[in-house]
Amino acid sequence: MKRLETVLVFLCMVVVLWSQNGVNLSQLPQEHPRYLTTPQGKDETWKLIENESWAKDVFEKLKQRTDKYTERTESQPDWLLSRLAMYWTSHATDVYIKGEVFDHAGGAKAPVPTVRYTGTRGTVATYGRPRLEDVKPYDDDEAGNVTFHNNTLPGRPLEKVHPSKTGRNIESLNREIVGIARDAAFLYWMTDDEKYARLAAGVFDTYMQGIYYRNVPVDLNHGHQQTLVGMSSFEVIHEDILYDLVPLYDFLYNYLKEHYAASMEIYAGAFKKWADNIIANGVPHNNWNLMQARYVMDIGLVLEDDDAYADRKGRRYYIDYVLNRSSIRQWSLKRLADYGYDPQTGIWAECPGYSNVVLNDYTSFTTLFDRNLHVDLTSELPVIPKAVSALPQYLFPNRMICGFGDTHPGYLNTTPIVRMIRNARANGKKEQENFFTAMLKCFDPESATQTETSGKVPVSIHSFFGEKPLTLDEEIAAGKVEDYVSPLFYAPNVSWLVQRNGMNRRHSLMVSLNGSEGNHMHANGISMELYGKGYVLGPDAGIGQYSYSGLDYLEYYSQFPSHNTVCVDGISSYPVMKSNHAFKLQSCYPAPALASLAGEDKFPPVTYSEVYFREPESRADQTRLIGIVTTGAESGYYVDIFRSRKELGGDKMHDYFYHNLGQTMNLTASDGTDLLLQPTDELAFAGAHLYAYSYLYDKSCTLTDKDIKATFTIQMPDKDDIYMNMWMKGQPQRTVFKALSPMTEGLSRTPGMPYNIKEQPTLTFVARQEGEAWNRPFVAIYEPSSAMEPSLIESVTFPEVTSNAEGSHVGICVKQKKERTDHILSSDTAAHVCSMGQMKATATYALWGKQGETDHIFFMGNGTYAETPRLTIKADKNINVLLENLDGEWYYTASGPCRISLDGKQYVISRAVEVKTLLH
Repeated sequence: MKRLETVLVFLCMVVVLWSQNGVNLSQLPQEHPRYLTTPQGKDETWKLIENESWAKDVFEKLKQRTDKYTERTESQPDWLLSRLAMYWTSHATDVYIKGEVFDHAGGAKAPVPTVRYTGTRGTVATYGRPRLEDVKPYDDDEAGNVTFHNNTLPGRPLEKVHPSKTGRNIESLNREIVGIARDAAFLYWMTDDEKYARLAAGVFDTYMQGIYYRNVPVDLNHGHQQTLVGMSSFEVIHEDILYDLVPLYDFLYNYLKEHYAASMEIYAGAFKKWADNIIANGVPHNNWNLMQARYVMDIGLVLEDDDAYADRKGRRYYIDYVLNRSSIRQWSLKRLADYGYDPQTGIWAECPGYSNVVLNDYTSFTTLFDRNLHVDLTSELPVIPKAVSALPQYLFPNRMICGFGDTHPGYLNTTPIVRMIRNARANGKKEQENFFTAMLKCFDPESATQTETSGKVPVSIHSFFGEKPLTLDEEIAAGKVEDYVSPLFYAPNVSWLVQRNGMNRRHSLMVSLNGSEGNHMHANGISMELYGKGYVLGPDAGIGQYSYSGLDYLEYYSQFPSHNTVCVDGISSYPVMKSNHAFKLQSCYPAPALASLAGEDKFPPVTYSEVYFREPESRADQTRLIGIVTTGAESGYYVDIFRSRKELGGDKMHDYFYHNLGQTMNLTASDGTDLLLQPTDELAFAGAHLYAYSYLYDKSCTLTDKDIKATFTIQMPDKDDIYMNMWMKGQPQRTVFKALSPMTEGLSRTPGMPYNIKEQPTLTFVARQEGEAWNRPFVAIYEPSSAMEPSLIESVTFPEVTSNAEGSHVGICVKQKKERTDHILSSDTAAHVCSMGQMKATATYALWGKQGETDHIFFMGNGTYAETPRLTIKADKNINVLLENLDGEWYYTASGPCRISLDGKQYVISRAVEVKTLLH
């Protein structure tokens, strides 16, 4: 009686929670199919095939692909199912692993063959799976081996081998077979031809019985892996075969109920065992949770209502778990969104690559809710459309995403945008449809003129349903890419900041700064990526050749020396993956903002940011000031001032690392004289430094206090070679290095690169400052150029700065070939009065630009006082002020009240002015 009361209380709670989410279970279909479509959807699908050439093409190819197997199974019913990877002989119920590697299977003997477990967590394998036609039927022996190809021998002979040497190929084999059965189930539903049902049912029954009688794997190491394992894969997020089994079961349900009635409870039990293990294992606070939730939701949708099962765990139970309930390793959709998304920026708390995975999953749930539950998920989670609208902030001007953390940079995935259009149409939200249609046409121009040409649509059952081609509203114009990005964007929850001066692929500049906050992050301090001439010239190194489980990842790609950063005493490091080491934004211009419509003045000619970072291993304080100075419609340069010192002193050295694309690097004194570099064994693990140092090779160096210039060259196929020119201020006790480091793995998969990234080591510059690097900071100017668009900088010098107080004071003079000269001042303390020639400033960052003898631009960043012969700015507190001379008239913006004296005239600015305004 007490148990019944508990169940009734639980059900009442569920009803209340459902009502909060607007889901009415009584309206959900009771018949099958119900996952991708409904029984009424058959007629709609046939009409689609009859009326749309692409649909007819997909259906015919799907049928042809499946028929070659039904021809075999009609004459030999076990031809396909006998090729499943199963414990055909042992009927093993228990699986044992050691960490990320399969060990053995055993336990009691099940009444039927059970599903064989995969070989390893990673994909690396010395043995490959055969083609389906070459798979040995009922492949099993007393040792539990499989018959696979030996990839290390000529001709790749088939050999008996322990599963631990086969990577994830066992999963791959089973998924291919179940995928064929899934397609056959769909074709049976469409045609009522039972040859398809017989093929599908044989495979499904064999596999699901084998899961039902097999237990969750046991980790003999008793380690973390035990909390990650799935029924078919080492990770519950890779129970990918469920993507095939769920629609297979749904389309085949009525046939199974008639011909396999005695096994229906077993099938449901197998699905529920799977769902329960996915809930019990995994990771709740990152992308894993969404992938886990999708599996559980999919299973729940094809199960019957709770009262159909003795344990009352059916459709309501599992759907509710995804929506409303949270356990130690599985959080509800809302709790996860609240944890991971910044509601202000729409940015997810992982690196860009994984953030895109999460957004793809959340928008997939949006489609599923619209289709299956008839509920608008975005009304409950408004951060979803906000996150989709924020996607372009990740983009460099060449439309590739930033590469920090465990990211493989690629072009923007527009699928979430498409799903927002579908969501808008499903729920009558015209404004949302207009916004995302314009956005889609901007980032996928072909979508606006999409034709139903055969061969463009994937040959998949999903192409007939949620993923069928979308016809856009012709009346909606494409947006401009500049409308979807900001000149300065800051996402604190991933410690990431972007500055850009436009989105022109060839001529715009952009810098991406990142710390280490969130998931899938590296130990990189204040890391920088620089863009120029169509490429991320100063890139992040990537993940490594074997993902984040490889030795090269652990020792090099995830560590400071692989990034464009500063490493202290050769030891700077901290935990990677889930990291909690963010930088703090000290000051910047313009203020961080969300995207807005691009006006004429959206991208100011000067941007800057200064961030602070505490490097925990060496207890060092670090700041990095990055500026972009736009000198023309097609020209500009970067300013980089990196200060670093240990809190308690005793600094041994500070190493400034910069990596650039290209095949050659030239390092000289700034006047072009030879530095007489000599081969060296420095930059090494020897000396109790990071292993990452040992990955650098072909090293040469010199000890010099001279200002230096480095030129990195990409030899382009069209002969318009691309250069990154770097000038750096010299200091006493500084050694500069020229070296090679491992290839830029992050870009190794990118199509259209000008050379083979995988085969080319990364050009690497290192400046080592003995002792502290705070009062002797690393000060550099970077300018992209090309053979056809040569460098506009004639010289970079570093004049002496005087001040009323001791500190880290920097002066830079950038003289250009078109008679423009920029004078730059920077101080570690905005209260210090600093002087350089005719320029004074009490500010973090100040710039005075002259065109010939005419003042052209003046900027005071985070300051209270600035002075040149013609100009004085005074403020009572630190503010930003920008003054531009346009056709003889001065325009300004100011972040707070100030007083300006220009050519003897006095101007009082009484409040903040964010829009460029005539000074009068």
